[in-house]
Amino acid sequence: MDALYKNIHQDLIDRCRQGDREAQFGIYKLYYKSMYNTGLRITGNECDAEDIMQESFLSAFSRINSYEGKVSFGAWLKKIVINRSLDYLRKRKIAFEEIDEKLTDEEADQDEEVTQTDISKVKEAIMKLPEGYRVVFSLYYLEGYDHDEIAAILKVSSGSSRSQLLRAKKKLKSYLTNEQVFSMN
Repeated sequence: MDALYKNIHQDLIDRCRQGDREAQFGIYKLYYKSMYNTGLRITGNECDAEDIMQESFLSAFSRINSYEGKVSFGAWLKKIVINRSLDYLRKRKIAFEEIDEKLTDEEADQDEEVTQTDISKVKEAIMKLPEGYRVVFSLYYLEGYDHDEIAAILKVSSGSSRSQLLRAKKKLKSYLTNEQVFSMN
């Protein structure tokens, strides 16, 4: 198999393909924290994120022969975690609002970055977002998906993704402003 992406841990991946448990544990140690955090950002629940992470690793190891090396192994694994997290939310019947209304100029201009804010407060505020908002916010800002990709994943319109993101940012800003975590320098 000619991989397009050369993984620095290719030896572990090759050994995993042969069913080597020690290599699987090695891969797990390399990626478990980031995969857990990805699941947590989407589900908002530590126990669910832990379960999703474990299931994702099991799925990855059972399907490792389908990994073609077109992207890094970590990116391939993260996609599994994201899909499992979203499946989990769908099973819980989390509704993603379909919003077709146009954004006002004022709303569109409110794309300010929060600066000098305590990171732990920001993380806490993100976890307080309603699930639909948190998922779109996480997929866009933390996982790097664009609105068309988010729309396809969540089966909503691109405009709905944009609206949800804008509302997530407004709510996040409100949470942070109410907690007065902005530096007054």
